Amino acid sequence: MIIDIGIDLGTANTVIYIRDKGIVVNQPSVVAYEVKGKKVIAIGNKAKRMMGKTPEELEVIKPIKNGVISDYTLTERMLKAYVMAAMQKRKIWGKPNVCVCVPSGITEVQKRAVEDAVFRTGAKKVYILEEPFAAAIGAGVDVQSNKGHMIVDIGAGTTDIAVISQGGINYSASEKVGGDDFDEAIIRYMKKRHNVLMGQVSTEQLKLEIGSVYPREKDAVGYAKGKELVRGLPTKIPVKSSEMIEACEEVSELVINAVKTALESTSPELVADISEYGIILTGGGSKIFGMNRLITEKTGVKVRRIECPELVVATGAANAKDYVLNSEHVTVLESQQEF
Repeated sequence: MIIDIGIDLGTANTVIYIRDKGIVVNQPSVVAYEVKGKKVIAIGNKAKRMMGKTPEELEVIKPIKNGVISDYTLTERMLKAYVMAAMQKRKIWGKPNVCVCVPSGITEVQKRAVEDAVFRTGAKKVYILEEPFAAAIGAGVDVQSNKGHMIVDIGAGTTDIAVISQGGINYSASEKVGGDDFDEAIIRYMKKRHNVLMGQVSTEQLKLEIGSVYPREKDAVGYAKGKELVRGLPTKIPVKSSEMIEACEEVSELVINAVKTALESTSPELVADISEYGIILTGGGSKIFGMNRLITEKTGVKVRRIECPELVVATGAANAKDYVLNSEHVTVLESQQEF
């Protein structure tokens, strides 16, 4: 079976990879709509730019939370728009075979919601693949090898960890902690320490600029934009990257504990392989400065961070081979009706 489209339906971004073409969509999983009637006004980057700025009759939301669908109707409309744009851009006609990725351990009901949403985009057959398995494929791991590999995929809403060997998953877990939690931690820190209230978009920008979980050789400085809590006036203050380490400490500790638990739950033989080849770090949340160094310091295992880590899940989904698609780790449904 040949996969035409690979989809990473993420909390922060939806990434679509088309066979032989590469990444054709990488847009925020954000929808702006009219509260009355739920008419969609904008999606993606356009909708994200509207966050915190809409009148009462409009609302902007992220319809994916912690890797699962929280608003089915808006997710379906967003996904359909992205898939149709991708297909038209790359001239794919007819009903495609689609592989879409989900966090490890989600329920069958949650899987079904994803499958239904993808079918409504016009798919012929839908494969549901666990995110860390897809990330391993996208990162170039030989998942059929008898060597053990650990994948730590830090997304916006979840951190998915898997130990893969001989085409199977020896261990998998999904923790509800990710890049969005770093954002929330920064917001709380700025409010408590500096009496500044920041919005989601400006917080994310600050995180991308100076966000850190490990000391830099030289402290970086960024500017926090928001409003003073006391007077409610606009403000812009300098913030050091060392402060970001303090702000993000509790969240980064959750990630570290999840990695430690995975190592403790894995056989000595596979841990030896992981120690030799290193932990593979993927996902957009892994881009925060120092995450690879922090994991190495806390576990003693070297870490390989993949280039463009936010794209590997969709890439792996589109390039999954038959032995993966026919395995017990994949749910397959074929369209039985016209939508």
